[in-house]
Amino acid sequence: QVQLVESGGGLVQPGGSLRLSCAASGIIFGFKSMGWYRQAPGKQRELVAAMDSDGDTTYADSVKGRFTVSRGNAKNTVYLQMNSLKPEDTAVYYCHLSLRALGRPDYDYWGQGTQVTVSS
Repeated sequence: QVQLVESGGGLVQPGGSLRLSCAASGIIFGFKSMGWYRQAPGKQRELVAAMDSDGDTTYADSVKGRFTVSRGNAKNTVYLQMNSLKPEDTAVYYCHLSLRALGRPDYDYWGQGTQVTVSS
């Protein structure tokens, strides 16, 4: 059984930085992508950043140049380095893991979420 645990959220001032971590427990097969989504109050959940099995990254336009997604040497860990944070970045951030399953739909795992608040 795969479980995702996020950490690193908190309160930060505008212009500050924060680093989120997500660790996946269990043996992972069929890795497709791993990354971060966020959901702000009154808004839909959106993709923030992700990395696929080839190491290619995807970023929301709103965070390009400010956020960086990476995977640790232990591939069960993904990070989100957030710089130049803005109040608009305030949201609950969710770690996400997508696994391929032969002959079946892809399977998604989600962390419980970690709150990021950018405010002075």
